[in-house]
Amino acid sequence: QVQLVESGGGLVQAGGSLRLSCAASGIRFSINTMGWYRQAPGNRRELVASITSGGSTNYADSVKGRFTISRDNAKNTVFLQMNGLKPEDTAVYYCKAVVSREYTYWGQGTQVTVSS
Repeated sequence: QVQLVESGGGLVQAGGSLRLSCAASGIRFSINTMGWYRQAPGNRRELVASITSGGSTNYADSVKGRFTISRDNAKNTVFLQMNGLKPEDTAVYYCKAVVSREYTYWGQGTQVTVSS
């Protein structure tokens, strides 16, 4: 059974930091790309950051310079260090693991709330 378990969300004041973690288990094949997406009420789910197995990263313009994505391939775990948080970062953050086009997995989401 495939599971992606996220942790690290919570309530923080503007300017603060949080570190999200996502551990994937039950995936038999190598994970190509892992990433973080977020969805605020009334908005579409959007890419925050992604990282390939080789370490190449991609960030949304809105988080460049503030967020850092990293991963531990041996543990199938991806992290998102979020600094300089803003109220507009408030959303449910979802972890995604891509093995192939046919095999893509999502976590259940973790709430991040940034107060002004």
